[in-house]
Amino acid sequence: MNISKTLLATTVLTVAGGGVAAQDMADSMTLVSWGGAYQNSQVKAYVEPYLEANSDVSVTWDESSPEAVAKLRAMAEANNITWDLVDVTAADAMRLCDEGLAMEVDHDDILAAAPDGTEASDDFGDMIVSDCFIPQIAYSITNAYRTDVEEWNGATPTDICALFDTETFPGQRTLERRPINNMEWALMCDGVPFEEIYEVLETEEGQDRALAKLDTIKDQTIWWSSAAESIQTLADGEAVIGSSYNGRFFSAIAEQDQPLAMLWDAQVYDIDGWVIPAGLPDDRLNRVLDFLYFATDTQRLADQAKYISYGPARQSSAPLVSTHAELGIEMAPHMPTNPENSQNSFVQNYEWWADYRDDIDAKFQSWLAQ
Repeated sequence: MNISKTLLATTVLTVAGGGVAAQDMADSMTLVSWGGAYQNSQVKAYVEPYLEANSDVSVTWDESSPEAVAKLRAMAEANNITWDLVDVTAADAMRLCDEGLAMEVDHDDILAAAPDGTEASDDFGDMIVSDCFIPQIAYSITNAYRTDVEEWNGATPTDICALFDTETFPGQRTLERRPINNMEWALMCDGVPFEEIYEVLETEEGQDRALAKLDTIKDQTIWWSSAAESIQTLADGEAVIGSSYNGRFFSAIAEQDQPLAMLWDAQVYDIDGWVIPAGLPDDRLNRVLDFLYFATDTQRLADQAKYISYGPARQSSAPLVSTHAELGIEMAPHMPTNPENSQNSFVQNYEWWADYRDDIDAKFQSWLAQ
């Protein structure tokens, strides 16, 4: 479904100064996100300010973003869309868009321009990877390790292959219960060059090779489904090294003073943003569009980066980010894009995962169950 200027004119009226003027606008929204520190940054940066300006509106949160594709498929099948706005990764946005489960949008029609007048599509630039995707942040999946492991005898992990080096770094690992990132790291540590990762992973032999490498640590790995689980597992000392979102690690280290240190090597860049479920009633769509105009403007995305170490998706937001809103520390050194943190990083191939995700998911879950 394309939102053209004609269609927008029949459903909502975009007014000078931002937002949507409409007689029929829902007084509630169900927002879907990931929970934890990231969702808290959304609450602080733009949900609370929006609700202050719209006191008659209520927001309900659902922390089902990890299962967004499957759940939206089920809702569409049942013809019962209960979500209003869904936070997803770039690859999942592509899948939802391709399947007609997310609404295509004209970014320049529904989003605010930059303060200097630059249209939204130019301000977001390459972050717009799908016609249905409204970018918010750039982040990375990376690893961290405990700094107090006596069995390591002073050794310190310096590269991603420490995950597979159980002799030098004994102890439980914690990794996400899905193939993305784990398969790339496994091939990397089995000798496959960065530039050949997806070419190899596209073959049955390459997939088996990645799983065989993961087999070497499978029995020593605690598999997580929620990023909160990985942080808690490391904080409790059940695991000594493992993966999560860089912003989760920032929160654990800087805000909670956990004995953890970042292992930036081979961090996987990704982007995250909103999609609007296809087929919303006009009143709910009007409310969502009004909220999106506010929540994705230059200042709001800059404000979000003051609460979590994720880079804002708008180019115009970056100069407005300086220190943490509560801790007062400079945020730049904690960003995944900081030069010192990004020397050996790579960008996830969103289109590749959008094409192969379902098949490799099934194979990975079967391997886990063996």
